[in-house]
Parts: sequence; structure tokens; C-alpha cells
Amino acid sequence: MEVLSRPPSGWPCLVLNADFRPLSYYPLSLWSWQDVIKAVFLDRVDVVSTYDQEVRSPGFSMKLPSVVSLKAFVPQDRPPAFTRFNLFLRDGFNCQYCGAHGDLTFDHVVPRSRGGRTTWENIVTACARCNLTKGGRTPAEAAMQPFRRPVRPSTYELQDRGRRFPPNHLHESWMDYLYWDIELEA
Repeated sequence: MEVLSRPPSGWPCLVLNADFRPLSYYPLSLWSWQDVIKAVFLDRVDVVSTYDQEVRSPGFSMKLPSVVSLKAFVPQDRPPAFTRFNLFLRDGFNCQYCGAHGDLTFDHVVPRSRGGRTTWENIVTACARCNLTKGGRTPAEAAMQPFRRPVRPSTYELQDRGRRFPPNHLHESWMDYLYWDIELEA
């Protein structure tokens, strides 16, 4: 990971909840500069830090925000949506049968042909090879037990797992609000 002193391309802005924690770590809660300017004018955010770059109109100029915080707290206790991305994040982007990282799909632990449903408790991340090998069999029939029993994660658990995957580039103005174990490059 590289910490940039120059702004990342596109001038993205880190969005913090009202408690000054990022709305999400993975993907990192970033808004475009246009969306941030709109939120500033609608009085929905407080500007915490700015870039040196300004936007101007005939009667107005403003430095582009690099970090903003929401004025109203957004509760993070709602259950996370069941999406392919959140499933992969829950499982650490690893096949739950062999540990592989590439060519990931999802597998119904109890196959749909046997009444298995598409729920957090019945889906695991699987590489294409393991998914094909297991086929329409149960884990016992295929002698392929997932490393972990599939469960519905909390938003907190997904946020915590997201911290394991820092983005490639971070702006230095964001560092006081992000909590990754990183080494800064000189």
C-alpha cells in the first residue's frame, strides 16, 4: 500500500460517519468530489480536511474536501445485504474447501436440487474447481467439509474483515481516520 502526498486521481473524498469512523472499509467509503460539494451545499456533511485544489465559479471558490463527516449518524447495526461481494468478504476471498484465492464462485452447501436455499447459512465461497468437484452432493457425500460453517455476518464483522484488505493508494489526509496495520514508505 502506498500513502500519497498528492491527491489520488479524481479527487475522491473519504466519508466518515458522524462518529468519525469510515462508513465502510472495503470498499473504502469514498465519494466523488462532485457528490461531496453537493452534500456540503445541502448541509449534510462537515468538511474535516481539504486538498489544495479549488473549485471556482464567478462568485465563489472552495477547496475540495479530502475528508468529510456526516452530520447525522448512520447506524451500522442493520444486517448486511446478501451479495456476492459480501459473501466473498465474509469468507476472506478464499475457497472454503481448498483455500484457493482465484476463480471464485459460490456454492450451496446443501444443493438447491436437495432443497438448499440461497441464504448466508447455506452458501460458501468456492473456487470453480471445488464447486465442480462437489457438484450436486452434500459435503458429507463429497467428503468436502467447508473450513467454517456458513453464518450470517454482522456489519461489524464485515467491516473488521474489510480492514484486512487496504486499498493500494491512500491519501495522507485520510490516515488519522483509517485503522490498518501499515508501514509508511519514506
